Amino acid sequence: MRNLRITVAYVGTRFSGWQVQPGRATVQGVLEERLSRLLKEKVRLAGAGRTDAGVHARGQVANFMTASRIPPEGLLRGLNARLPDDVGVLEAREAPPGFHARADARGKEYHYRIARAAVVSPFDAPFVCAVRGRLDPEAMREAAAAFLGANDFTSFCAAACRVESRVRTVTLSRLDEEGPFLDFRVRADGFLQHMVRTMAGTLIEIGRGIIRRDAIPRILEARDRRAAGPCAAARGLTLERVFYEGET
Repeated sequence: MRNLRITVAYVGTRFSGWQVQPGRATVQGVLEERLSRLLKEKVRLAGAGRTDAGVHARGQVANFMTASRIPPEGLLRGLNARLPDDVGVLEAREAPPGFHARADARGKEYHYRIARAAVVSPFDAPFVCAVRGRLDPEAMREAAAAFLGANDFTSFCAAACRVESRVRTVTLSRLDEEGPFLDFRVRADGFLQHMVRTMAGTLIEIGRGIIRRDAIPRILEARDRRAAGPCAAARGLTLERVFYEGET
């Protein structure tokens, strides 16, 4: 058996997230179906993370075991020829026998895009959270920096989250301006369910003046989901990259 690693990009708009769900269109489900047809064997993917319904990815990573001798370049061509336009495999390569996309991940980077324009182009709309009214980017930028370091993110994860340890170490938390867009980029050793979207939703409330710009430390210390802002729309979020040992 060989262990193959693939890097996947997808537009999450029509999918009910990454993970297979009976009766629903999911990215994992589409990939497993097309891989199984191509390789003429049952394929089960292990993904680096479970993106929510409507969330996009530029650099999702997955691996699977196969008895097929198809070379990676042949897999890449054959699989992409069978995939819909909103899913693409960017890279395929051999992986060590023990490699596991989720267990071996050392970090991830997400990008959340906010649009401040009065009218959002339909070419941008599926990938941004449109916010009407004035926002204060400087207040949002200052607040974003307060996420850096190791903290308990209970206040920023879904109330139904069952993960025992909610401490995550954030190594990048930055807000940039690009024309009418505000781009929130965050990198950490791991993320909780709805964590980035709740961070983004809280930053939007800070930009609106509803939450104080210096409130992030207090919200973190509260360890109470009710202390943070709302969970921002899924369409503004993109998984940019997954990091592994020895990769930068």
